[in-house]
Amino acid sequence: MFKEITGLSLATLLAVGLAACGSSAAKENDAQKGQTVGDQVDYTIVGTDPGSGLMQATEKALEEYDLSDWELVSGSGASMTAALKRAYDKEEPIVFTAWSPHWKFIKYDLKFLDDPNLLYGDAEEIHTLARKGLKEDKPEAYTILERFHWDTEDMGEIMVAIEDGEDPEMAAQAWVDDNKEKVAEWTKDVPKVKGDKIKLAYAPWDSEIASHYMMRQVLEGMGYDVTISSVEPGPMFAGVADGSADATLAAWLPITHKNYIEKYEGDLDDLGVNMEGVRQGLAVPTYMEDVNSIEDLKD
Repeated sequence: MFKEITGLSLATLLAVGLAACGSSAAKENDAQKGQTVGDQVDYTIVGTDPGSGLMQATEKALEEYDLSDWELVSGSGASMTAALKRAYDKEEPIVFTAWSPHWKFIKYDLKFLDDPNLLYGDAEEIHTLARKGLKEDKPEAYTILERFHWDTEDMGEIMVAIEDGEDPEMAAQAWVDDNKEKVAEWTKDVPKVKGDKIKLAYAPWDSEIASHYMMRQVLEGMGYDVTISSVEPGPMFAGVADGSADATLAAWLPITHKNYIEKYEGDLDDLGVNMEGVRQGLAVPTYMEDVNSIEDLKD
């Protein structure tokens, strides 16, 4: 009899305790619901590389959308995605700078915030740029780079594989092996070479890691000795402009890298668009249902 009463008492206490916890959690959720977006994220936007076009556009957005209480914290692509993962795993609110294509839009349910003033511009393009004289020096590589064009789904396959732990070279080669017809369009009637050296430079972004490792596999298949170098955007453009790098597949235009294009005007050969429909701006997880526009960040 004593054991039964004790068991009943424990069950009762447990139920009361759970109810109290539930009540406390409910109150916490209700309190959060009553907060502004700024209160929830401490008026902080998680940014990426300082000085990039995306960061400059975001600084301008803070001014034009009257978000003077907000702070844009610079970092890197890696630190931004780490902060996103921490928040997303706990379903906590976060506002961050974003660009697509990127594996985070495949791994997580995210949304760009509407930009009524178009401060981030419309959809961007990624261009292939070469040093002056590459067409004459390495016409075979120039032709392949000029023909190169793929879509966000192609790039996404490689990015997700790398994020899941695949070696970038192996992930890129797997894509090349699975897309021989597309690669054949770029290399059609192009004669192979024997060990000619070529250097590609790229910004250290997941998207550009995918494209440059992939292109290295393609060019090596054509007989080239390919070096790829990861550098910040400034040195990337400077390297192609001064000839220390032969080409890059990583020029985001017309907004993200506008300053570099203007700085090195006349020193770069634009081989054209290799991907359309890329985008940048501010983003949040979709579970932040009441936040759909940059204007929603105002108190």
